[in-house]
Amino acid sequence: MSDLTVIINLLAAFILGGAIGWLREMEAKTAGLRTHILVAVGSALFMIISAEMILISGIADPGRIAAGVVAGIGFIGAGCILQGRDSIRGITTAASIWVAAAVGMACGMGFYVGAIAVTIITLITLRSLRKVKKFIKVDKETE
Repeated sequence: MSDLTVIINLLAAFILGGAIGWLREMEAKTAGLRTHILVAVGSALFMIISAEMILISGIADPGRIAAGVVAGIGFIGAGCILQGRDSIRGITTAASIWVAAAVGMACGMGFYVGAIAVTIITLITLRSLRKVKKFIKVDKETE
């Protein structure tokens, strides 16, 4: 992988992770812009390293690094989830961090179509579906 390709992949992860993080930041969530960017860029770099290891050794298993990233993100996500007396908070934030990691991994491998599509779907889910949720809640209360 050329140096330019590495930089482009990392910048794509920065921009797409930032888009998700910006939306979370605007909603004053605990994990915002910086967290999502760092998760996406870090995940992208891990995938770039994985691809480079294959070129160097020929026998490296890129799935092992990907699995490690997914497991590590699980720990970060778990730290975002808070259980109260009558509620659980932070699950959507944990999920958005998980998606940012997936987007970063896709960027690291140069799979921009998937990364962009998932970022758009995530933004629609986080922003637009909140209105649907409110509508459903109101509808349930009227019964």
